[in-house]
Amino acid sequence: MKPEPTENGDTMRTIQVYEPALCCNTGVCGPDVDQALVTFTADLEHLKGRGADITRHNLANDPSSFAANDTVRAYLQVAGSEGLPLTLVDRVTVMAGSYPTRAQLLGYAQLADVEAVPAGVTPLELTEKSGGACGPTGCC
Repeated sequence: MKPEPTENGDTMRTIQVYEPALCCNTGVCGPDVDQALVTFTADLEHLKGRGADITRHNLANDPSSFAANDTVRAYLQVAGSEGLPLTLVDRVTVMAGSYPTRAQLLGYAQLADVEAVPAGVTPLELTEKSGGACGPTGCC
């Protein structure tokens, strides 16, 4: 299967994020909400919606993916699970110890940081008009 091109014509990169053992990936389980996980989950879904090839592996429910990847296995032998999360792009380590931001993920995926306008919606281009919002008299 041939890799899909990105918005700039390059070949799509594969992003893999290996996380520590979590009860759930969303960060909204249990009594305390983990805002970093909530944000990362939203960022991940945003990229998937844009066609990015990105996968997430949780040590608690997907340990075989950790064992099957030589890079991840070697990292865990040195840093242990305390060093997670680990982010790989095309099997190369690009980040360890924290989750990447949306901007970083977009860069890794070679996607532009633009908000797509849904089909059929015309973006409004607002300009300032002299006299304020209510016209030249200042009253509505």
